[in-house]
Amino acid sequence: MRRLTLSTILATGAALFLSASALAVDLSQQKPIEIRVELGKAGGAADDPAAHRFFPDKLTLETGKLYRLVLHNPSNSAHYFFSNDLAAKVWTRKAQVMDEVGPSRKAIAEIKGMTREIEVYPGGTAEWWFVPVAAGNITDVICTIKEKDGKTHADHGMKASVAIN
Repeated sequence: MRRLTLSTILATGAALFLSASALAVDLSQQKPIEIRVELGKAGGAADDPAAHRFFPDKLTLETGKLYRLVLHNPSNSAHYFFSNDLAAKVWTRKAQVMDEVGPSRKAIAEIKGMTREIEVYPGGTAEWWFVPVAAGNITDVICTIKEKDGKTHADHGMKASVAIN
């Protein structure tokens, strides 16, 4: 049987520490992966089926990567991007309200903390910066705004799913 000496224990501990340090990553310093989602379609009337859709309505994400989800509403009515399940599986770095669309856009407000619902007004844009921390299939991405008929936009088809690998 081999006896462990203090120098062997210290050398092994130092090697483990250096290996763990090499794996440490500052997730906030990643370049974000941009995903754009349109909430409805431009100029669509409330009874137009495209008025109550997310484009795209299926997203695929990877754990540990920084995403900038750009939510733009080109439609004539406000829309929510709501999900309890997505909020539970991501670490939110920030959410931002933008002054316009395009490369010259500037943030005019920044929100910190857990985000589960973002309302985007007609013509508006918001960005949600987050890192998925748990894998899973999310099917509760919806718009909860109610129409005059008493049904929500989700009842009219405004739903999306997110797969986190």
